Amino acid sequence: MMEENAKQPQNHHRSGFVNIVGNPNVGKSTLMNALVGEKLSIVTAKAQTTRHRIMGIVNGDNWQIVYSDTPGILRPGYRLQESMMDFVDEAIGDADILLYVTDMVETPDKNPEYLEKLARISCPVIVVLNKIDLAEQALVLQRMEAIRSLVPQAEIIPVSALERFNLDTLMDRIVELLPVSPPWYDKDTFTDRSMRFFASEIIREKIFLNYSQEIPYCTEVVIERFKEGEERYDIDAVINVMRDSQKGIIIGRQGAALKKTATAARKDMEAFFEKKVFLQIFVKVEPDWREDARKLKKFGYILS
Repeated sequence: MMEENAKQPQNHHRSGFVNIVGNPNVGKSTLMNALVGEKLSIVTAKAQTTRHRIMGIVNGDNWQIVYSDTPGILRPGYRLQESMMDFVDEAIGDADILLYVTDMVETPDKNPEYLEKLARISCPVIVVLNKIDLAEQALVLQRMEAIRSLVPQAEIIPVSALERFNLDTLMDRIVELLPVSPPWYDKDTFTDRSMRFFASEIIREKIFLNYSQEIPYCTEVVIERFKEGEERYDIDAVINVMRDSQKGIIIGRQGAALKKTATAARKDMEAFFEKKVFLQIFVKVEPDWREDARKLKKFGYILS
């Protein structure tokens, strides 16, 4: 267990918010899930899979880490993406420790404006160089030097989140940097999100995996009913799309595509909730919801 391996601070309890930011597809959500030990953030090969800020909480005897996964950094093309970038800016602003995740695939100087932000913030910054299993050691060292020249005040820790390589080193350093503070959450809490939220995210992950082109980016999942019984959860979900043609694609011929998505989602829900699930999914057209402030607030993307 990484919790047992992390160094124990003496005398005082340490607690803090460790926020994870970075460009799309660098492995932020994979890293978050590996550090927390639970699958809280959905993971697919498509960019913009993560839309919300999702917290995962890890506890030791004398410390508590509140991790926060965020959407990938991008230039907004519509109102939904603007709200997603608001989550990123919020995470940069309220971090006790900031993890900036990059990888061996993207160039070190991608999104220079965010690298400049890293140079201006006052909290400790750790650049997590992910996917080092994809490169030779010499290339990893070269990449670390390139990053150091761009963000000289940051520490650089190379890892493979997928292979769980060097995560203990990262955890140890995070615990060392935590401010002295009582825990922010009860010690038996592992996330700030509800079970309803994770049900919707599981369905959304299956949409990203089962459909192509613009379909995943035009859908939003809402849980209309979430009832916990003694033996099972009864869940009614609605997949919101922007056009009638998208509704037809989601449903598929004789309902086959929707059935495939629902079956995969139900199996993952049963594993996550550790209880049987009866899942019904409906499809509804919500025209242009990505640009509608009222609908974005209803879907949880605008908080004020």
